Amino acid sequence: MNARNLCALKNTEKEFMELLRNLQKKIETLEKEKAGLLAEIEGLKEKGEAKVHELENEVIVLRKEVKTLEKLLNVKEKSTK
Repeated sequence: MNARNLCALKNTEKEFMELLRNLQKKIETLEKEKAGLLAEIEGLKEKGEAKVHELENEVIVLRKEVKTLEKLLNVKEKSTK
């Protein structure tokens, strides 16, 4: 192997090593972003579940109010189901 080929081989090796470092940095960055996004999604799920629970409680209260008003007014609720 002559000096020219050896130099070209070393340059190729250097380029591959730099490419490898860049890929490792990108992978690390993406893994951190993924972890952050998963945490954000989990937080949003929890907020959504809390909102659902709150709305369910409001609906229960409203249904009770409807039944109470029906009894007071002596009327039957029209079927909306």
